[in-house]
Amino acid sequence: MADSPHAFVLRHTRLRPVAGVEEISLHLADEAIALSGALQIETGDPDAAFPYWAFAWAGGLAIGRYLQDHPEAVAGRRVFDMASGSGLCAIAALHAGAARATAADIDPFAAAAIEINARANGRRVTVVRGDILDQEPPDADIVLAGDCYYDSRLAVRILPWLRRARDAGIDVLVGDPGRRYLPTDELVELATYDVRTTTELEDLDLRQGRVYALRTAGDET
Repeated sequence: MADSPHAFVLRHTRLRPVAGVEEISLHLADEAIALSGALQIETGDPDAAFPYWAFAWAGGLAIGRYLQDHPEAVAGRRVFDMASGSGLCAIAALHAGAARATAADIDPFAAAAIEINARANGRRVTVVRGDILDQEPPDADIVLAGDCYYDSRLAVRILPWLRRARDAGIDVLVGDPGRRYLPTDELVELATYDVRTTTELEDLDLRQGRVYALRTAGDET
């Protein structure tokens, strides 16, 4: 690749406050299709991963709003942000008083974006780059999983991993606007928020993002 991932992120995004969680600013792109094309050229790969890291998606926005309203969910706790993208959920957790935050993503450009965005917000986020879904649950008190159910292959793999985390005593929060692969029968809805996404690829500019807890065995509520 011609540029480092950090240079590419900075060149193709601009820092701006995030609607609904304005205390957080992220480096975001304006047009998804144009950025995706630029990424293909940059990497020389026509199948380059879509730049999810360049947008604030509905599930992450809902988690950010939820942590504004319920900082006790993360205050003083170790947070693990799964499939972090821009780092929004990890940064929101630190704003709400988390003791530390780790963000994981398989995309090297996402890893760069997380570091850049954390720095822009005066926060420190530990970044884990790679596929962790075959690994044991993280050393954390709570897992945040925003916008992880857009793809059937990821959905099939992430649910067992989240269950293992839950069974290890780790709290799990899921944020999603009700995408096709969301396992609603495994979840307990905690809150609903009207959120304004930053990409034209969502069905509507203004969506409802929901926050869920992972249902425990025998939970019928």
